[in-house]
Parts: sequence; structure tokens; C-alpha cells
Amino acid sequence: MSTITYFRWPFFVTFIGLALAYYLGWIATGTITGAMPYLLIGAVLSILEISLSFDNAVINANTLQRMSPLWQRRFLTWGIIIAVFGMRIIFPLAIVAIAAKISPFAAIELAVARPEEYQRIIGDAHLSITAFGGTFLMMVALTYFINGDKEVDWIRTLEARLRKGASIRGLEIALVLLVVVLFAVNLPPVEAATFLIASVFGLLTFMAVDLTGRLLDAPAEAKATAVRGGLGAFLYLEVLDASFSFDGVIGAFALTTNLFLIAIGLGIGAMYVRAMTIMLVQRGTLAEFRYLEHGAFYSILVLSVIMFAQSMVHVPEVVTGMIGAGLIGLALRSSLRYNRQQLAKNQSNPQEPTTP
Repeated sequence: MSTITYFRWPFFVTFIGLALAYYLGWIATGTITGAMPYLLIGAVLSILEISLSFDNAVINANTLQRMSPLWQRRFLTWGIIIAVFGMRIIFPLAIVAIAAKISPFAAIELAVARPEEYQRIIGDAHLSITAFGGTFLMMVALTYFINGDKEVDWIRTLEARLRKGASIRGLEIALVLLVVVLFAVNLPPVEAATFLIASVFGLLTFMAVDLTGRLLDAPAEAKATAVRGGLGAFLYLEVLDASFSFDGVIGAFALTTNLFLIAIGLGIGAMYVRAMTIMLVQRGTLAEFRYLEHGAFYSILVLSVIMFAQSMVHVPEVVTGMIGAGLIGLALRSSLRYNRQQLAKNQSNPQEPTTP
């Protein structure tokens, strides 16, 4: 299957989405000149989501490879619906409803009638969101590196030491809590309390999802180790996508306060992430490029630190996207170099044919 085939649906959604973005501008302004900024913002939001979420696609592909075909299909259908409508539309509304103590319908009315107030409430919840998301993502990254069963190292000195640390029970939790405390002590007392509470909830969410996944998928593993992953893995991927989307949703409000325009732009980007995930799984790209997965998890680790840092300073989303893309690019380059070295080694030392 050609690369372009994987992106047929994203291209179609892009056309429809940008047309809707233009239509929103036309309704709001009644002029072509006034509608063009809506079209441009929709395109920029799509690019922002893609740049921030490529590492998400790599991690999705890594988990999907271990899931049964049935749950793979469910994630790629129902999962994308949850990702687009749940995290890009319902999630911002839920934040406003909880923070302002109003109903979801009132939150929708607020987003339509008073977008500035809607944005203010989202901004007030920013500290809790960054603490929760940063904690969850840091646990995801450290759990990957602090793993005694991990066999391949990219940055060998660092990863070998982390792998040895797997014998220390709860090391990743201790490291995350240490980072959380270091950031919290530099915040004002009231903000520090909010930061700590949200971080604890992020940690508990990760542990709950991990435990739920083990319990739900245990029967499948007992039946056949070659076919693993079911509802537990599905829930893990959904919560992981939620954590990845935090920065994209919050960053989108820097460009526009229009909830529907945000949903269109980020929804287009989510479709490309889905297409990249399918391509990585079906082509076996993670197996072909030895260190690509490592680059994605390093990107997650950096993203978690950036989310923590945003509790004190603003980090432009373009910086976050460039760092993530840069790490994955370096991992891809190292993978290609390793493949060339292995090819040269095999050519210089060909195996002698075996005699019958």
C-alpha cells in the first residue's frame, strides 16, 4: 500500500474541515476577507496538532502491535471518535463546567456567547491541567525506560542505568514525585497546593489505568501470549491521548477562542495522527527503525517537563513541537545508521551455506 493511500481520509477530512472553518468565518463576518482568517487558523491548528502528536502516533503503534486485531479495529474506529469529539470538544467544556460550577449546556452557551470568559476559565484551570498531564506523561516515559525486560538502548549510558534501576521497586514513582516537589516549592503556597493535588491525581490515574489494564487483559495473556491487549490497553491509549492533547487544546486558545474552530483544527490533526499510527503498524516501521520508539519516549519525557515548566513560564507550542520532532528525527537517523552498519557487517561476513 502506498503512503498516499493511508492519508486519503485525512485529506478528505482536511477539505471538509477547512471548508467548515471558512463557513464559520463567513457566518461571523459575512465577508470573504473576514472568513479567510478563520480558514488560516483552522490550518495552523491542524499543523500544530500534527507536530505535537507525532510521538503520540509512535506510542499508539507500539501499543497497538500488542493488541488483538479486534481491539486494534476498535481503537482505530471508536478510539478516534473519542479522541476527536471527547478530547477536542467535550474536554474543554468539562473543564469550564467544573471550574465555573455550571452545567455542560451552560458551558456551551458560554463558549458561543462569551468566548472571552470561556477562555479565562480555561486559563484559570491551566495549572491543574499541566500538573496532571505532566505527571501522567512522565510516568509513561519512565515506566518505559525503567524496565528490566528492555533490551535495546539508544543512549546507552543513561538507559542502561535506568534499566538497572528496575530492581528498585517504585523508583519511577519516586522520581516523578521528586520532580513534582521541585516545581511545587517554587510556586506560591496556594498554587503549590493546587499543583500537588493535580499531580497526585495524575499519578493515581496512571496507576489505576495500569492496574485496570493488567486485570482486564490478564485472561487474554493467559490464553495466548501472542495475542495480548484488549479493553485495558484501549483505556490506556485513550488516557494517553488525553494527556497528549492537553497542550494542544490549551495552546489552541492562544490562536482563537472559538470552540468550534478549535474542534475543527485539532480534529483534522487527530485524523493524521490516526493515519500515521495505521501506517506504522501495518508497515512494521517500529521494528525496521530500531530507535524510533526511544525517540518518541524521550519526546514524552521532555513534554512532561515542559508541561511542569508551564506552571511558571509560558513555553510556545512551536518550541514543544520542534523539540519532539527533533528527538524523533535524531532517533530515525540513528536507526538508519544502525541499519547501514548491520548491512555492511553482513556483507563483509556472509554466512557460509549449510550443507544438507
